[in-house]
Amino acid sequence: MRADANGDPDHPGAARTLAAVTEEPGGRPASGRRRVDRLLGGAAEPTAPRRGRHRPEAPPAVRRAALVVAVESAGLAVLAFVLLYLTITSTPDSVSRAVAEVVYVGFFAALLAAAAVGLWRVSGWARGPVIVLQVLLGLFGYTSAFEADRPLIGVPILVLVAVELYQLATPEARLAFSGR
Repeated sequence: MRADANGDPDHPGAARTLAAVTEEPGGRPASGRRRVDRLLGGAAEPTAPRRGRHRPEAPPAVRRAALVVAVESAGLAVLAFVLLYLTITSTPDSVSRAVAEVVYVGFFAALLAAAAVGLWRVSGWARGPVIVLQVLLGLFGYTSAFEADRPLIGVPILVLVAVELYQLATPEARLAFSGR
């Protein structure tokens, strides 16, 4: 008997296969790999499990600083909503400036909220933005309290700023961020 073009003398016209496929009963492959891995090729070896990041426990001064920043963030968020309400319900001299003021205050509230989370986790990036925003809030509080004759607004802001900067300047807070 002569072989056909496929090269199989026993089954002329049958397709030529490269290897015999053996499957266990029930249709499950012998290797136990998933179908996607068999079709597309899986990883050569399983990846090593990720090591968890070691997060040092935050000292009490850093935790208190994070809480003060969270309070400031909540206050700025409330102020942003009040400014938005006033912009919508009244007729501002410049709508674009009023909307920009709402956006700026909302942005600073979100930034302070993110920084509060960063301080709580003792993330090295969080301390710089907090200090910069405390200086800006201190200037605003000083201007409100003494130059605009609004001590009921300015003095509480100055107290929060002083508490925050003191908490971040304590030795335990500086040591928590020194290795970062």
